[in-house]
Amino acid sequence: MRALVSKAAALAVMAAAVLLTGCATQPAAKRDLSAFNAAKPRSILVVPAANKSLDVDAPNYLLTTLTVPLAERGYYVFPVHTAKTVLEQEGFYDGDQVQKQPPEALARLFGADAVLFVTINRWDAQYAVVSTTVTVDFDYRLVSKDGTELWKANKKMQYTPQQQNTGSVIGNLVAAAVSAALERAKPNYMPLAQSANLQVLTMEPTSIPVGPYARAN
Repeated sequence: MRALVSKAAALAVMAAAVLLTGCATQPAAKRDLSAFNAAKPRSILVVPAANKSLDVDAPNYLLTTLTVPLAERGYYVFPVHTAKTVLEQEGFYDGDQVQKQPPEALARLFGADAVLFVTINRWDAQYAVVSTTVTVDFDYRLVSKDGTELWKANKKMQYTPQQQNTGSVIGNLVAAAVSAALERAKPNYMPLAQSANLQVLTMEPTSIPVGPYARAN
């Protein structure tokens, strides 16, 4: 009997060890920012985004949301609309054309220390009768004036409007359908894009290092 108890206890200890091993979390991989720290960029050129979505206006909207988080992080950002105009004068009318150009040439054209490339993977709204989910998905890549990649990240965000409670099942369904139709007609992408940029550029685990013009706390 004692042998059976001892054996059962041993099996319980082994099982607990297996469970503990399985539940152990691996520490997050440390990011390599050595190239970024060595380059010490002070100014950033934001070029028009490459667009893989079906919304032709998405790059123009996104372009307006990138300056603020970069400036608040402590970098000089070339005026995005002026940069876009200059690039068009050079014959580059959309982000796909621009992103095929050597980063060194783009940086030299403006005297920038680094160039930020963004690709729009998704900028859409999925409609499902009583709900609409708005999604944005971006790839970011910061490259120095000598062509060295300094930083890259991806950010995907979704938003579904909260449903109103009218006090009845039918009323709730009607309100949800109306809300979904309105959101489908005019999806609210801008807050999502702004939030995605803010989070990816300023929050761990993807934030870029603080720049030389950051305001002291």
